[in-house]
Amino acid sequence: MSGAIFPWKSGNRFELLVDGERFFPLMLEAIAGARQDVALELYLVEDGRCSDTLVAALEAAAQRGVKVRCLFDDFGSLRLGSALRQRMARAGIELRLYNPLNWRRGVRNLYRDHRKILVIDEDQAFIGGAGSTDAFWDPQAPHSAWHEVMARIQGPLVQHWRALFDYQWQACQARLPWKPEHGPGLAHLPPSPPVGAGLGRLAYANARQHRDILQSLLRSVNHARQRVWLATPYFLPSWKVRRTLIKAARRGVDVCLLLTGRNTDHPPVRYAGQRYYPRLLRAGVRIFEYQPRFLHLKMVLVDDWVSVGSCNFDHWNLRFNLEANLEALDPAFTLAVADCFVSDFSDSREITLQDWQNRPLFKRFQQRLWGWLDRLVVNLLDRRR
Repeated sequence: MSGAIFPWKSGNRFELLVDGERFFPLMLEAIAGARQDVALELYLVEDGRCSDTLVAALEAAAQRGVKVRCLFDDFGSLRLGSALRQRMARAGIELRLYNPLNWRRGVRNLYRDHRKILVIDEDQAFIGGAGSTDAFWDPQAPHSAWHEVMARIQGPLVQHWRALFDYQWQACQARLPWKPEHGPGLAHLPPSPPVGAGLGRLAYANARQHRDILQSLLRSVNHARQRVWLATPYFLPSWKVRRTLIKAARRGVDVCLLLTGRNTDHPPVRYAGQRYYPRLLRAGVRIFEYQPRFLHLKMVLVDDWVSVGSCNFDHWNLRFNLEANLEALDPAFTLAVADCFVSDFSDSREITLQDWQNRPLFKRFQQRLWGWLDRLVVNLLDRRR
């Protein structure tokens, strides 16, 4: 790993917010109460009622003298139209785009900012997997189309999330290395402390340069004694993640995967990931496919350790994306996450080895096709290194 690592901080308050109708109104309320600074970093931003409402809140904040900065991924915001961009500019909102698309850059266009961060003053931060689209929250709909979670953070840890945003904000203007003297200061992954109220840490990924977010997951799973519950919408785990999950299941840990079902925005990715099912099932891993809606949340529970945020822990995310997760060892937050998992398991279909062996021929063909294409592209990219 390269890059400074964030330490554990105590004295925080964490709240798990499930689905857009829960977290978006609270985010808008926080923006309305901002006194000095609003920092918003998003991957997916599109025209619609959700973005109209969000931009209106940002406009109001800017007009009363609050400094408003927005860092959007250029690819993820392609559907953010000129009308909303002009409204933001007229209100004095600063907008910067991560890695603007350019055909001359070739493979470098694949590097994206996948983080979802909202920091209000030094008071609170919202982090998770949501973007600003009507799928995450439509103010005119009673329920969101996509199942997602965000976490609200209050306390000393908010400063670390601001530091992460500030660094990337500057880096978008010039290529800046993450220097330890300008970062949080740790050179190595900190040891896991005992469980404690308000205890949390920021873990992040910076494409190939820094992956403490992955190393922390692997360490936690390797030391798991009771449970490893992992939720992700795009199940394309790296070899290290797959091996670690299998080893945990074989030593008797309750390993459960909560994955997207038939409701998905990228069916080929789902089919490609299903090629890993047989070996996982034979090792004792339980696989649940969520049925009601598209499951977009990214969340891990290992015994009492929680990781929630933007990272899918797949080989595409870890290869190309900026990611950020909250890690926590707070009993109340752990309980809320466990309750969310239990509720989602009950709304899922468990896939058994017999189900896999009895799958239709056309489904077998799709899984082989997309799995082969995924391996082919990854092998070609590895040869370019």
